[in-house]
Amino acid sequence: DYVQDRNMTKEQTYPEQHRTIGALLRIPFQHLAKEVYDELGRAGHGEVRRAHSVVFRYILPEGSRITELAERAGITKQSMASLVEHLQKHGYLRSEPDPNDGRAKRVVLTRRGEEVQREAMRLSHEVEQRWAVLLGKKEMATLRALLERLYDHLEGER
Repeated sequence: DYVQDRNMTKEQTYPEQHRTIGALLRIPFQHLAKEVYDELGRAGHGEVRRAHSVVFRYILPEGSRITELAERAGITKQSMASLVEHLQKHGYLRSEPDPNDGRAKRVVLTRRGEEVQREAMRLSHEVEQRWAVLLGKKEMATLRALLERLYDHLEGER
């Protein structure tokens, strides 16, 4: 058992939790997301929050049903519907009939939504370039290659 001492750092107090693979993946991702969404806010898209990233990440170019988005994101339909409603309210998405099923609706990125999606990708690339300077280009290329291999393997299992 670890007892937290106010003079100890998190690393000293909870060493096994701080350096788990989850933390090693999560902390860099949290920094990347903060930079991207802070910059989107400064660029006039303050209504778009990190939680909305699952919509922009998983929506198909021709649009997607809310149920499909929720399934891809691994969240409930109700949670996805709330995220979509917020983005629709602010002009990033629109609803239209699903051409494959007249009873269903799908959501589609508006021009403004496409702009945010492109800008988020550009900002993410900028963060990656800064990390390459920090780590060295060769090490960053190795990190990226290893993560791509892991991604491909895990996606193949889904």
